[in-house]
Amino acid sequence: MVNPFKNSNPHWAAVIFCLFLARADAEELQVAVASNFISAMGSMVVEFEAVSGHRVRVIPGSTGKHFAQIMQGAPYDVFLAADVRRPEELEKRGMVLLGSRFTYAVGKLVLWSPRPGFVDAEGAVLKGGNFRFLAIANPLHAPYGRAAREILQAMDLWGNLTGRIVRGENISQAFQYVKSGNADLGFVARSQLHDLGVASKGSQWEAPHRLYAPILQQAALLKEKVSGREFLAFIRSEAGLKIICSYGYDVPDP
Repeated sequence: MVNPFKNSNPHWAAVIFCLFLARADAEELQVAVASNFISAMGSMVVEFEAVSGHRVRVIPGSTGKHFAQIMQGAPYDVFLAADVRRPEELEKRGMVLLGSRFTYAVGKLVLWSPRPGFVDAEGAVLKGGNFRFLAIANPLHAPYGRAAREILQAMDLWGNLTGRIVRGENISQAFQYVKSGNADLGFVARSQLHDLGVASKGSQWEAPHRLYAPILQQAALLKEKVSGREFLAFIRSEAGLKIICSYGYDVPDP
C-alpha cells in the first residue's frame, strides 16, 4: 500500500492555483457515488468546493444501479464505482473518456456485530450458527456483497447459510440491518465502522484477503468537463488520498 503522505502530486499546487483563477467559470458537477464511499465523499466535496469554486451534486447508490442508469443515459459527469468491472465495461462501450479510469480506493470487508464478544477473532461464529440472520449487500448488484459471498463460499458456508442471509440493496442498507438489530451480524465495509465511530464497539472480524478478490474501486470521467477533470485530479492528490485513508480504505500502489 502506498503512503499518500509521502507520495504527493507535484502538480497539485499548480492545479489549485488554476482552480482559484477559474472561480468565475464555476460548474455544477454530477457525481454518481457507490454507497460505501458516501461519507468519504462528503469530506472530498467540502475540500474540493473550497478550492475550486465548483459545486458538486452527489448521487449515492449501488454500483450496479448506477451502471444501469448510465447505460440508460443518466446525466452523470463522474462515476465513483465500488468495482472495476462496471467502469471497464463503460469504457469498452465508449461511455468513458479514455485515460480517465483509475483505482481510487481499495475496500475491506469486516464481519461485525454491535454485540461485544459475539464475533470472534477468527470468524468462527459463522460456523457455529448461533445467530438468526446474517446481513450482506446483494451480490448481484454490490461488489461488497459479491465479496461477502466469496468469503462464505471459501468457508463452505454459502449453501448452509442461504436461508439466514438477508440482502441489502447496497452495503449501506446491509450495515443498517445490523446496526438496527434486524440482523445479528453482517459483512460491512471497514470504512463504515471507522466513519461512524463504532470500530471499537461491538465485535468484529476482518476477513483475510485470501478469502475474496480485492475490492478495487474505480473512478471514471463520463463527460468532457473541466470540473470533472479537476475533481479526479483532486482525488489523486495528496489531500484526496489523505481523506481516503482517513475513512478506513487502502489506496493502490502507484
